[in-house]
Amino acid sequence: MSLSSMSNLKKQSAIFSPELFKVILTVAIPVTLQTILFSSKGLIDLVMIGQLTEQNIAAVGVASRALFVATIFLAGVTAGGAMLTAQYFGAKDQVGVTRSTALTWVMATGAALIPLCAFHFYGDGIMGLSTNSSEIIALGHQYLKVSGWSLFAVTYVGSIAAGLRAMHQAAVSTWFSGFGITLNVMFNWVLIFGQFGFPELGLKGAAIATVLSSMLEVLAIYLYLKTKTHPLRFGVQALKQGLQWQHVRPFFSLSMPTTLNFLAWSGGLFAYTAIMGQTGEAGLVVLSVITPIEAFSLSFLTGIANASAVIVGNQLGANKPELAYAQAKGFTVIAVGVTLLVSVSLWLLQSAVLDLFTALSLETRHLAEQFYLILCFGILLRSLPTLMVVGVLRAGGDVKFCLYQDLCTQWLFGIPLAALGALVFGFSAPVIFAMFFLETLFKWGVCLYRFRSRKWMNYLITEG
Repeated sequence: MSLSSMSNLKKQSAIFSPELFKVILTVAIPVTLQTILFSSKGLIDLVMIGQLTEQNIAAVGVASRALFVATIFLAGVTAGGAMLTAQYFGAKDQVGVTRSTALTWVMATGAALIPLCAFHFYGDGIMGLSTNSSEIIALGHQYLKVSGWSLFAVTYVGSIAAGLRAMHQAAVSTWFSGFGITLNVMFNWVLIFGQFGFPELGLKGAAIATVLSSMLEVLAIYLYLKTKTHPLRFGVQALKQGLQWQHVRPFFSLSMPTTLNFLAWSGGLFAYTAIMGQTGEAGLVVLSVITPIEAFSLSFLTGIANASAVIVGNQLGANKPELAYAQAKGFTVIAVGVTLLVSVSLWLLQSAVLDLFTALSLETRHLAEQFYLILCFGILLRSLPTLMVVGVLRAGGDVKFCLYQDLCTQWLFGIPLAALGALVFGFSAPVIFAMFFLETLFKWGVCLYRFRSRKWMNYLITEG
């Protein structure tokens, strides 16, 4: 082997290279900021609703879990297109990028009809899985029926955001996410509390604000792509090409396992909410408070994971497996380090964060403090498994492994143990909450083994 070849191989095997830091600046940071903004939307909603009553907090907590399951379901549909888009971009196939983005939007939009109908016709049954309170069920069903229409905006924004990330233009969608959140806060203030002569709509106002802000965000993105003559501004021709079987087939082969994976995982989170509901209304209220805090805390990790999926996918599409493997290792170190920093910061900010929820009684506040401390340790346990499943392994198309791993650890281990703790042994709410994180212990070993085997590294794209 020549000296130049040995030098190139050494550069590709380095965990931290100048190229990695470059893509962190252009992709990872914008994607992370976008994820933080998306998560902060739910936190802001709950903080504003937290000024009302504990019943409103519990209702929006359970309803938001159901809405989260629907959003993750759609994210699973778009994930297949995102994997293809990242590799098309790595192969410098711009036509493929546009075509896969168009196909992703069509499939996700059709899929959005499923949860929308479920929320409208069976919303009370969905709420009833977690609580027996008729007031909480009625409030939550009302919220679901209105906010469910925002899922159509989720499909468009998600499809375009995946394309922008693949093209290393993640900052663009980050700006639009900030725009949407700003609108959401404004509409929340007006419609929840009845400002400027509008009626005081409470929880229903929050749902209307979500729909209005998301639709205006879609309009803003569409106008941007149109005025910039952006490659992601797909038309009828791209849609026709995308719907050809030669392109639909690889999309389904990637999206179906990923959708089942995401749906099983998010459904498991809803199952955990239902289990917590068996400990009493106080536990459900506190979980409703802690959930958006957890989502916001994990948004840093999720953003890094999404960025790693794009960057590792780019390298695999460019047929650079050694560089992809090295950059994946670099992202692993970064993810664990950032999550540790977030965990410590979260612990130091406990009083300031919980003080935002003024509707909590003293007893509920004490329970929330116990949950909060458990969360500080729990998010650290989620660091490596989240990076691997959401980012690195999926970038190589290892979707079936991700599916089987989540199904086994969550549904065959984590959920049954938590259910036994709540329904059979009658453990307290804090103990049940701590049991929600047990599944991550198994994921650490399994994910590390799979990563080191390199069986997840696949070339996914097709010609034409």
